[in-house]
Amino acid sequence: MKSLITILFIMFSTSLFAQEEVPFTLDDRDRLIRLEAEQKALRNEMNALRNEMNARFESIENEFGTKLESQQGQIDDLKIMFRWGFSILITLMLFILGYIIWDRRTALNPIRKMVEQDRIEVEKIKSVLKEMGESDQKIAEILKRTAMF
Repeated sequence: MKSLITILFIMFSTSLFAQEEVPFTLDDRDRLIRLEAEQKALRNEMNALRNEMNARFESIENEFGTKLESQQGQIDDLKIMFRWGFSILITLMLFILGYIIWDRRTALNPIRKMVEQDRIEVEKIKSVLKEMGESDQKIAEILKRTAMF
């Protein structure tokens, strides 16, 4: 076991000291400069696309905003129209109810007057028959049978 540990330690220590430094050449430097230039170009292109997308979103947002405002105005107009319509219907129903009540009262007044006149006439007829019953015995018997006397 000790030998295994020593072998691993030797291998590990040699691998640490065996690393060589890779020289940085002019080609590598030129490559890095080109990569940075391409990266800047890509960033500029992405920023341009982002600005273009933001402009499009703003125009779409403005378009939807105006459409939404016009539709909100139409909805408000419909609400006002429904309120007026219901108000007119309720007013008409109340008017018809009042007219019905008035019509019934005016239609019943002549009947009430006729009943009152008939009642007065019946009372007059009863009083005449009672007077006749006092003088005539036959009429008095008839009045007693009908429970009027």
